[in-house]
Amino acid sequence: MITDKLIDGIIATQNPTCVGLDTLFDYLPDDMKAGAKTFEDVAERVLEFNKKLVDNIADIVPSVKVQIAYYEMYGAAGMKTYLETLKYAKAKGLYVIADAKRNDIGSTASCYAKAFLGETQVNDGALKAFPSDYVTVNGYLGSDGILPFVEECEKHDKGIFVLVKTSNPSGAEIQNVILENGVPMYEYVGGLVEKWGESTVGKYGYSAVGAVVGATHPAEAARLREALPHTFFLIPGYGAQGGKAEMLKSCFKENGLGGVVNNSRGILCAYKKNGGTYYEAAREACIAMQKDLASVIGVMG
Repeated sequence: MITDKLIDGIIATQNPTCVGLDTLFDYLPDDMKAGAKTFEDVAERVLEFNKKLVDNIADIVPSVKVQIAYYEMYGAAGMKTYLETLKYAKAKGLYVIADAKRNDIGSTASCYAKAFLGETQVNDGALKAFPSDYVTVNGYLGSDGILPFVEECEKHDKGIFVLVKTSNPSGAEIQNVILENGVPMYEYVGGLVEKWGESTVGKYGYSAVGAVVGATHPAEAARLREALPHTFFLIPGYGAQGGKAEMLKSCFKENGLGGVVNNSRGILCAYKKNGGTYYEAAREACIAMQKDLASVIGVMG
């Protein structure tokens, strides 16, 4: 099961870091940006940046998260780079999270699910669109918007991460609303996630239906960790968004398992702060993050 495999990778590296390849053209070194005039130029150089970075981190982290918006903004050329980035990371043995936050119902949700998790029939054959292991989804349309993704997870050994308690401050406007039964909205949605994943629980006790739980809200994360014993967390907010290792300790169980922690700008742009080449600085940032997390979480596995 896919979450078992991701956890195997976390244990092998003793590192729950997920590197966010949210690669803006502006993040690239000046020499890589020089002379670019078209989206094709931009896409080519972003792909070069991503590949070199992946080459230098693939042995020390288990996963990457590739946010689709950072590629869509460069049009069709950017989407080609998105696809090639997913392929390259997979080829290097990384588990790939397509951060696309898809949200729809019925047949449209099925189309999204096929695109990122399954395959699409073309006459007598079946083709895969995006080679990702997980995709992020918005669960606020209810089961109609989630079950098509769960179906593809079961058929193709894939996973999803459902938005539950996000790292942005204004998320509380909706997610922290107290329902009539006294339960906060985020906790109620978390309960649905736990239920949606019941059919896919693996050997480590976690399902293929995970939850996005921000590192910037430790009290809420603690409530969710206790309430959702079989739900694996994707944890954004570490680093540039203000999340600290101590703040996300509550997302993990005593065995050091329970989630994967995303860091984007702190790794992609480490060279701007620490000097050196961008890919060497990224590797050092991953090592520093591993030590920081391990100091709080302990041995994993």
